[in-house]
Amino acid sequence: MPVQGKHHPLVLYLAAGAFFSYILYTRLNLYLTRQRIKRENGCQPCPHHFNKDPILGIDVLRFNIRNARNKTVLESNWNRFKRFGSWTFHSRIMTMPIIVTVEPENVKTILSLKFKDYSFGARTKAFTPLLGQGIFNSDGERWAKSRHLLRPNFVREQLADLDAFERHFKLMLKWIPRDGATVDLQELFFRLTIDTATEFLFNHSTNSLRMIGQEQTLNEDVIFSKAFTFAQADVLTRTRIGFLDRFRKNKEGKEAIRICHEYVDKWVDDAVRWREESDAERKIGGEKNEERYVFIHELAKQTNDKKRIRDELMNVLLAGRDTTASLLSNMFFELSKNPNIWAKLRAEVGELDGRTPSYEELRNLKYLKWCLNESLRLHPVVPGNGRFAIRDTVLPLGGGPKGTHPLFIPRGTLVTYSPYGMHRRTDYFGNDSLEYKPERWEHLRPGWEYLPFNGGPRICLGQQYALTEASYVTCRLVQEFQKVESRDVDGIWKESLTLTACSANGTLVSLTPA
Repeated sequence: MPVQGKHHPLVLYLAAGAFFSYILYTRLNLYLTRQRIKRENGCQPCPHHFNKDPILGIDVLRFNIRNARNKTVLESNWNRFKRFGSWTFHSRIMTMPIIVTVEPENVKTILSLKFKDYSFGARTKAFTPLLGQGIFNSDGERWAKSRHLLRPNFVREQLADLDAFERHFKLMLKWIPRDGATVDLQELFFRLTIDTATEFLFNHSTNSLRMIGQEQTLNEDVIFSKAFTFAQADVLTRTRIGFLDRFRKNKEGKEAIRICHEYVDKWVDDAVRWREESDAERKIGGEKNEERYVFIHELAKQTNDKKRIRDELMNVLLAGRDTTASLLSNMFFELSKNPNIWAKLRAEVGELDGRTPSYEELRNLKYLKWCLNESLRLHPVVPGNGRFAIRDTVLPLGGGPKGTHPLFIPRGTLVTYSPYGMHRRTDYFGNDSLEYKPERWEHLRPGWEYLPFNGGPRICLGQQYALTEASYVTCRLVQEFQKVESRDVDGIWKESLTLTACSANGTLVSLTPA
């Protein structure tokens, strides 16, 4: 008589056999399916591998940490492509297979043609504590709703209002020495752009330019500015260390995020209250009209979900401050070393006869546009990006000895692309691709090989806002100063790589008044 509660060994053997048969079947089926995909698409393996450790890629991790410490991440990555003689290579960090590419057709496939084959992957988890589920940190339906919510707020009418730029520019101007002394324009640009961005978004500016020299003052705007800068740097730390982040106590990072959220929540509460008052007035036959456009009020008209409004504001603020400030800093680093280019800008802007430019006049300053384009080419403010394959898929290039065959991408692969490297390819931008040369844009009409604001469905909504502000500030500085000279000791641009890229040494210059 069998003992109650015990299974006969034959039953256990059958169960184990069934389990292993199932595993074997699924593995074999996956293998055959992938072989079929490779065969149908003519895929060949990527022959170039940047990792000697085939299991965990510890050597790659160490190499990246060393480059980050030496501020050579971008240059080292670019040199790797040149050493391999191919525009796509394979790597690995821990259990994550990685494909790195500077092929425009591959980037086009990732961001547009096979957009739905990719997601953000682990990046979302690193960004969520600060940014929540806003437009830059969401996929799928949530992202589509965010884009639908924000798109109306970046139409021409809002971008053409240059009065705020002028007010904050005049504040910045007070801190630029007129006696030829050295000034770090990069620090001023970052203050300027957070001041203009917060006014545009919240209808209240941090006014950090007014607070220079008063940073010890317990002012909520100053506290927020510092917390936002720290919280953003902490996002990058979480991204780099991945799953190890759970072992950090990180009290300072959590406190910075709390300060940022509480600051923004106050303006969200005011906006929702404004909407409720407007709705109440409308019901009794009145109408609450605003004197000017206010971004946060427009969001409140579309939703009363306070967290959602806050998430979208945090996302747009992150992009609105850093991209524009980095663009201006990188461009003036180059302009200060090229007096001939500055002279050409002065000649073009001189056609305004000293008056502040209108939106249409800014758009017609052709050489200024070339200077901005060239800065975004040589020093793209977002120099690298990536997507996580959520299903088996194929890239058009990267396979075979010369990288000219399609490349199979298994589900679970991180595919990264480097605008920094792509913008340096001599076959697209000439043998002088490492030079800052605005004149190349007279006849240059690039496609996917030039990617300053991403591309495809997720192309940056705020690119015209950023370009308008950068154009306006540059135009006004050209009007105010007849000469700009570099005071950078090294004379060579070195990367400061956070979520954007700017000069590690700042933008040290002297300016001579006009």
